[in-house]
Amino acid sequence: MPPVAVQALIDDMMSNGSSLRVLLAEDSTLLAARLTELIGKLPDVELIGTVDCEADTLSQVAAGTPDVLILDLHLRTGSGFGVLRALSRSGSAGTRPKIVILTNFGLPEYRREAEAFGVEAFLDKSRDYFRLPSLLTDFARDRSAQTH
Repeated sequence: MPPVAVQALIDDMMSNGSSLRVLLAEDSTLLAARLTELIGKLPDVELIGTVDCEADTLSQVAAGTPDVLILDLHLRTGSGFGVLRALSRSGSAGTRPKIVILTNFGLPEYRREAEAFGVEAFLDKSRDYFRLPSLLTDFARDRSAQTH
């Protein structure tokens, strides 16, 4: 390989290795598509997958791949609270991804319950959607600072 191609490969590997890996658990295909587009525009943030049910979410998290989980409370099967309970029972707080709840059910009691599980943010889809890019960018910046 020519030196320029080798350097490009190394640069590509380095940038992918330092990207914040995000898993999206969302049952609305329309919103998942919008979030995929939004996340794709963020520097140092990589969407590694989209799932729409509790079992698939837990499977992806157990594989240890995401740094951040964007979690809807209402999923195709199961629920975001089911995911939170399962992660809490697993006792893997050190390896658990940061969790951002993004829901249409922004009720105070849901917020309190989610916060009791230690989520990093609780966003109402209709009121707080705009906060997601800056949250992810901040998480990516913090991750980058920790790895350097």
